[in-house]
Amino acid sequence: MTQNPFFRIKRMRGFLRLLMLPILIVLAVQPLSHAQYSNLPTLGDTARGELSPLMEYKIGVEIMHRIQMDPDYITDEVITEYLNNLGGKLVNATPEVRGETGNDFFFFALRDSTLNAFALPGGFIGVHTGLLVAAQSESELASVLSHEIGHVSQRHIARMIGQQKQDMLIPIASLLLAAIAGATKNADAAGALAVGGQGLAIQKQLNFTRDAEREADRVGFQILRGAGFDTNGMVLFFERLQKSSRSYGEGFSEYLRTHPLTSQRIADVEARVRQEPYRQHADSPDFYFVRIRAALLQDSSVKGIETAATGFQEMIKTGGRFPVAAGYYGQALLAMKQNDAAKATAFLQETKKTLGDKVSQGSLALTSTSIDIKLLAGQPAEAAREAQAALSRFPVSRALSHQYASALYHAENYTKAAEYLRKQAQIYRSDPMIHGMLAKVYGAQGKIAQMHMELAESYSLSGVLAAALEQLMLARQAPDVTFYDHSIIDAREREWQSQRLDEMREK
Repeated sequence: MTQNPFFRIKRMRGFLRLLMLPILIVLAVQPLSHAQYSNLPTLGDTARGELSPLMEYKIGVEIMHRIQMDPDYITDEVITEYLNNLGGKLVNATPEVRGETGNDFFFFALRDSTLNAFALPGGFIGVHTGLLVAAQSESELASVLSHEIGHVSQRHIARMIGQQKQDMLIPIASLLLAAIAGATKNADAAGALAVGGQGLAIQKQLNFTRDAEREADRVGFQILRGAGFDTNGMVLFFERLQKSSRSYGEGFSEYLRTHPLTSQRIADVEARVRQEPYRQHADSPDFYFVRIRAALLQDSSVKGIETAATGFQEMIKTGGRFPVAAGYYGQALLAMKQNDAAKATAFLQETKKTLGDKVSQGSLALTSTSIDIKLLAGQPAEAAREAQAALSRFPVSRALSHQYASALYHAENYTKAAEYLRKQAQIYRSDPMIHGMLAKVYGAQGKIAQMHMELAESYSLSGVLAAALEQLMLARQAPDVTFYDHSIIDAREREWQSQRLDEMREK
């Protein structure tokens, strides 16, 4: 592969940290009467007067569009798919958390060494790489995701607006402005906008934050239990969080600042755990591999890479099956960073040998990395064959689907790549990457009008309507544009112009 996206690293900026604090301050709630923890609390109509579920989702989408423009947004598809598979298992175990709109949740990672996670309106949940690296078991990580799902399912933002009325509109508006300022790399402006908006309502919100956290704990515990995870993972995470905060200072106190942790919260969760029969949960191999990927993405400096390499060697010496496999896997990724495909292949084989064929076949991370190594070695046809075979084991994997299309492209099998991507675009209509890849294929085929039309679709799905409209203009001017293309361009232009005007009015 000519360029490995896994190692496309940029230095961390302060924007996202500034952004997350007002988000989590907004996630505050009025004190509630305590419902039985075995039933999800319900909301009355009075809590819904200021922000409908649809508007809440639209706000979340708008924020996500801005976050995805930031270089610290993790584009590693193995990590994203793992988080969404794990989060999906939690949500599916308690379907009522989807609420009346039935929205899907989306889980994503951010490059940040602090131990933190957060919930956005509408079901978008972010996890810092620092938390992924720090989690010692899949149940611990699942407990954090369950807690954030609890925030979303209880619609804490909407409920707070129901109490504070217009006071709350200012922090939400400031949040969006801060996201826009941060996306344009003006971190100082982002901070000023966020802090200015907080000032009018923060005092009232702080009184309710602990109640919001306890409610999210109750809902999260039920979700964790229903999905079959070890509920003691929540207690272990709390305890280690406190200990780590005392030992390591700022890097580990971020979660405690945004998620106030009290002795009462810990006691409540411990009491629930004691009422449950002990349940052991076996961690998936990909939990360990995703943590390795997150660690390398988190710090790509020379010192960071050296520290990681030393850590991988120590893991191999431990003798534990999964730590040893993870150590070899880390060395395979480092070899890829050095463009040494042969060395990467050898380390990947050691990883698979340690785990055994059956477990290795069930690992998305190992399968995806094997395909990447073949692309790195200049073997795109072999990579395409492996990706196609892997899709029979992982039929809904977006990561493998994209790799298969990429391999076909690099093998210069443009006809088959275009055919496959067109089918994928019909199935996954909201995936901007599919349209971006299809544009690349059309460009290689010399289909200029279609290339610009697909780029327009990709930009539109990414929330960049101005760029999408510009691509439509270029498509209209292309020498190979057809009458049928013109009709599609005209329809899309009317639709997006109207959408853009609506967005401008809302802002």
